[in-house]
Amino acid sequence: MESPVSRKMFALTALTAALLAAAPLPAAAAAPPPGLQEVMPPGLQEVMPPGLQEVMFVGNNWAGTVDVIRSSGDYARLGGFSVVPDLDARLWEIYLNPIKLAYFLGIRSGPGEGHDQLVDDMYTTPDGTAVVASRPSLADVISIDLRTGQPRWRFAVSGYRADHMAVSPDGTQVAVSASTSNTVHVLDIATGRQLGSFATGDKPHENVYTDGGRYLWNMSIGEVNTDLDGPGWDWTKGDRHITVVDTTTFRTVRTIDMRARLDAFGRKDLSNAIRPAVFTPDGSKLYFQVSFFNGFVEYDVATDKVTRVKTLPKNPATSDDRTTFVNDSRHHGLAMSPDGGKLCVAGTMDDYATVVDRATLQEGPQVPADKPYWATVSGDGRDCVISESGADQVSAISFATGRRVATVAVGDHPQRVRIGHVATGWTAPVPASPTGAGRSAGR
Repeated sequence: MESPVSRKMFALTALTAALLAAAPLPAAAAAPPPGLQEVMPPGLQEVMPPGLQEVMFVGNNWAGTVDVIRSSGDYARLGGFSVVPDLDARLWEIYLNPIKLAYFLGIRSGPGEGHDQLVDDMYTTPDGTAVVASRPSLADVISIDLRTGQPRWRFAVSGYRADHMAVSPDGTQVAVSASTSNTVHVLDIATGRQLGSFATGDKPHENVYTDGGRYLWNMSIGEVNTDLDGPGWDWTKGDRHITVVDTTTFRTVRTIDMRARLDAFGRKDLSNAIRPAVFTPDGSKLYFQVSFFNGFVEYDVATDKVTRVKTLPKNPATSDDRTTFVNDSRHHGLAMSPDGGKLCVAGTMDDYATVVDRATLQEGPQVPADKPYWATVSGDGRDCVISESGADQVSAISFATGRRVATVAVGDHPQRVRIGHVATGWTAPVPASPTGAGRSAGR
């Protein structure tokens, strides 16, 4: 009898062949601009660098654009820009390489849900003159000049897909997950020069700097693009673990597989694929979401034990069929208030967000949201800002009341939201529509 794995591989092969035959060639591209080379996050600094203003960047994954909004208050939109000014050049490279094209089309049909993934994560340089963004479908990291909108440098990651990033506390380094090569690259944020790299588990995802930048934690999530999602097929998901490296040597100092810790806590039913994760301000506890689960886990770093698990309400309208969860992520988005007292949870497939008291783990009111995909903290620390990828908007939720206080329209399929800086009085280099008028070859 043919196994589900064989049937899945046959289906993927047939789909790729069909897409290869139907794929249109991109328009002729101009030559790359001359000189193009192959933290505490800014919003948490106590003193504003002179000549800069704090803002919030919203990456619109399917549009390939970034919206710039105020970091607190009314969250008004200040402008936007494209992170794919070189798209035609990149498409020519991809379409002329059969292997790259197969992965490109696979990303479109898999994690892209029929769309190209043109921006995943982004951070500004310390001087606020450029944004550095990872581009999954283009398998690279690019630096965009915030004055001209043109590339400063580009770094092609190993393998065929770029994913989540993290910026060092001093803002000088950026780490990016290369998800198909099981590698994290650490780059100089100003030049794009690689400073080091290290091996991870299967499909590296979230990156978090700790101890003032001395260590970098990477969470691998394994294979999320198949329908082999039942507990009996968990072995097909690959090697999922946390890799902790020393950032001076990029050597692994610790590996943590949450499988044994979850089993010891009595939760063998939970996946050990760690999704978004946040530390308490003192670094003593780690909170994280896992694949397929509507809730989160508390892990004590010193004792190396899972200490609490919180199950959050299910939306009655959400199917329990795991194959319907986008990229295996039932809930995807977690942020902590600056005082460590509250957690903000994006209940992605359950279409709500909620603020949870960390001491009691009691959740607040459910704030309706359309496929919320990320959560971060506002510049003033008062609110949690979630991206509603299904509604092309971001919403701010008060940590104090658990209620929505603002909503702002952004581009097509917003995902990552990050605090950053731009020059005081900054204006967008190229107008970008708040309704997502950027180019997406998959639409």
